[in-house]
This record gives sequence, C-alpha cells and structure tokens, in this order.
Amino acid sequence: MNVIIFGPPGAGKGTQSQNIVKKFKLFQISTGDLLRSEIQNKTSIGKEIEDIISKGDFATDDIVNKLIKNVIFDPQKKNKLIFDGYPRSLSQAKNLDLLMEKSKQKIDYIFFLNVNKDIIIRRIEKRKILEKRSDDDLNIILKRYDTYMDKTRPVLDFYSKNPNFYEIDGGEEISIISSKIEQILSV
Repeated sequence: MNVIIFGPPGAGKGTQSQNIVKKFKLFQISTGDLLRSEIQNKTSIGKEIEDIISKGDFATDDIVNKLIKNVIFDPQKKNKLIFDGYPRSLSQAKNLDLLMEKSKQKIDYIFFLNVNKDIIIRRIEKRKILEKRSDDDLNIILKRYDTYMDKTRPVLDFYSKNPNFYEIDGGEEISIISSKIEQILSV
C-alpha cells in the first residue's frame, strides 16, 4: 500500500506518518527529513536548500523530485511508501504519478490534514519547548503556512477528485486523527 499524507507545516503529518509506519509496516518518506539530511550532510544541494528554507520558501520541485525518485525505485520500499509532506505543488503531484506509473505502483490512499493557523501556532510553540528544530521559527512557519495554502490549492483540487482522497480535521487530538486514519486503512 502507498499513502500520501499532507497538510500545512505543523499539521501533524510526521506524527501520523510515524503511527502508520508502525501499524502497517510502511516506509515514511518525509521530504522535510530528506532535505534536512542534505543540509546536515553539508552537500552542495543541502547548502542550496538551506538558503531557500531560511527565507521561508520551499525547496524547488527539481530538488525534491530528484530526492523522491531514488526512494520510489528502491525495490525494498515498493508498495510500502507513505509520503509525508509530498507533493506540495501540482507539478510534484504530476511527477509523483509519472514515477509511480514507471515503477508499476499506485497511490492507494490520500489524506489531507486540514488545520487552521491558530492551532498551528499553538503546536509550534509547544514543539519548540519539546524539540528545537531550526525550521520552527514562528514567523517562518506562518510564512510557510500561507505559502503552503496558496501553492497547495491546485494539489487539493487534483487529488480531491480521487475516490481514495480523505480530508481529516487536523485540529483534533492526535489519537482521534490516528484512529480515523487507521479505520480507513484497515478496510
């Protein structure tokens, strides 16, 4: 089974992805983790990513698509993927469809964690206390939230026509969201 889970920064995609990984034995593909790994390893692409992210923007589709392609064609991960925070743009969504088709796979479930800005702010403030992440600056998060909502509208339109598209209230408690997702995946 291959799953997409998306929503704005701070929506809980990572938490829900981790729950799904444990329960259904999938591989979590987080573009955020892939990008942070490049930055941490101080690769040339990592330096480019760091510059882009520090301005509150998203890494370019070209950068993200290269990182994603390697994962999709990994035979150990075939039909065991959960995409956390990808795709973020219509071109990424179309690229993902192409890559999945070329690798003889498909997306089985698509979840959108819909959450408003006030809840995001509360979560980020709480997360800053628990685990400091360099991308947790509130002003940057709010800019990324607005950018995400603008850029993601076409992605939502693209996927919402799919019969396996599920919009979930991302403002609910983690356990309630997890339970809803698990029910859908267990059918």
